[in-house]
Amino acid sequence: MAVIGGTRLRSRVDSVERVRLLPQVAVMVAAVAAYFLVRGATQAATAEAVRNAHSVVDLERALGLFHEPGWQAAVMNMPFLRTVLNDIYIWGHWPVIAVTLIWLARRHPAVYLRARDTMLLSGGIGLLIFATFPVAPPRLAGLGMADTVTAGAHAYRVLQPAMFTNQYAAMPSLHVGWDLVMGLAIAAASRHVLLRLIAVTLPVAMVITVLCTANHYLVDAIAGAALTSLCWLIVGSARRAGRTEPLPRESFDRPPALVGQR
Repeated sequence: MAVIGGTRLRSRVDSVERVRLLPQVAVMVAAVAAYFLVRGATQAATAEAVRNAHSVVDLERALGLFHEPGWQAAVMNMPFLRTVLNDIYIWGHWPVIAVTLIWLARRHPAVYLRARDTMLLSGGIGLLIFATFPVAPPRLAGLGMADTVTAGAHAYRVLQPAMFTNQYAAMPSLHVGWDLVMGLAIAAASRHVLLRLIAVTLPVAMVITVLCTANHYLVDAIAGAALTSLCWLIVGSARRAGRTEPLPRESFDRPPALVGQR
């Protein structure tokens, strides 16, 4: 049996891919600080955010996509489903992201780094959009839609106080986009049927949730999915290019070592 000549090179690449938890926490803290800066710049832009929201609604009407009020009306008649969607909105985003990233960091570091960088890149672009184009969500745009999450799930404001949220960050929907990133990462890291089912279910469930709970428009969800998908591809391409390096010269000068060779 032959030992692959590139084993030593692959081991070096694997060692580079290992991640440490504390530096990753520092990166996330810096990202949260940037978020708060943008929130401070947009929290007083209520009138502008509502005007932009109506522009989004006008676009959806022109495209035949404005169905959010009807979807929420159907959910309001089903208390159990409403509760499930509220719980998905609360527990299916940040808790899922945290658990998934920890799992990836420990078991699949290369996929973790790609997911992390995708979140940072898409988050940076999202922050620019939030600052320049604040959009009030359906529940705050005078469309007659209810804030089902806050009204029906008291845990939401305990886990995520109003001071820690940007209520005019509707476009694009990073709730949808980052759940999609987690789905892509899980699918890339595992071939297990159950995990792949979870990977597909995560973003789909979040799309339904944000629309029926009056937190986002359909165009927001499409924009969030498109943004993060593009960033996922860009980061993946960049990381593959960054890992390209020539084999050591000695690998061309001598044949691979054989097991048991003296």
